Amino acid sequence: MDKILLNNGIEIPSLGLGTFPMNRFGLMKAVFYSIRYGYTSFDTGSAYSNEKWLGMALKFISLIGVKKKIFITTKLSNTDQRTGNVRNAFEESKRKLKVNFIDLYLMHWPNPETYLDCWKQMEELYNEGSVRAIGVCNFHQHHLEELLKIATVIPVLNQIELHPLLSQVELQIYCEKKGIKIEAYSPLARMNPRLIDNEILIEIANKYNKVVPQIILRWNLQKGRIVIPKSSSPKRLRQNINIFDFALTNNEIDDIDNLNENFRVRHNPDTADFSCL
Repeated sequence: MDKILLNNGIEIPSLGLGTFPMNRFGLMKAVFYSIRYGYTSFDTGSAYSNEKWLGMALKFISLIGVKKKIFITTKLSNTDQRTGNVRNAFEESKRKLKVNFIDLYLMHWPNPETYLDCWKQMEELYNEGSVRAIGVCNFHQHHLEELLKIATVIPVLNQIELHPLLSQVELQIYCEKKGIKIEAYSPLARMNPRLIDNEILIEIANKYNKVVPQIILRWNLQKGRIVIPKSSSPKRLRQNINIFDFALTNNEIDDIDNLNENFRVRHNPDTADFSCL
């Protein structure tokens, strides 16, 4: 498993397991299989209502003698942003996850009424050593520009919807200049046929004796991005991590880059109803 160095000096696995909307014993089963196949990074959030179940799964795995260094990411929800008490939300996430510290704490959405104040509170948690790194999700460039005016800690990454149909190139360039890594969620566009049945991707997949999702995930890694595909299927969990034995050519990467349609399967941060997220 490759690792990516963040701007504060810590490393994050380049591929992890996204857990939304998995829950309960379905999530626990997925975690069991994913660790068996080599995953060590898990992404959750308080808005997913599954932190407790992820914590139970990881606790069970440690009790049966599986010893792996796990990287845990969770998120400050919009509901918690509106309460104005980030520390309480953070401590509640730790309690549910059954951990003494969290590796990466992200702000889930740039709620325009709260995100600047909440970032300052997240900085306090980071500066006192309660969390190893802090970052953001779903931030456009203009959100980051406003944040960086008041920030004393630069976000380590920006977790955004990113796949070949939504490549967000300008945002990626801006983040790279600022030392902010990109983490791609919904990297397979929720298996949308517009992506998965694309003839260019199918041709590349056939060349390497892979499936289309593996090609997309490999494209992300070769572009230097962190990627967190979600799956509860043991077969797909194994496929998703089995992408380190081949490399795409520059021409193939260019072909995939050119598939962009600015097509979203999730919310646009500029038009989202934050009261419902």
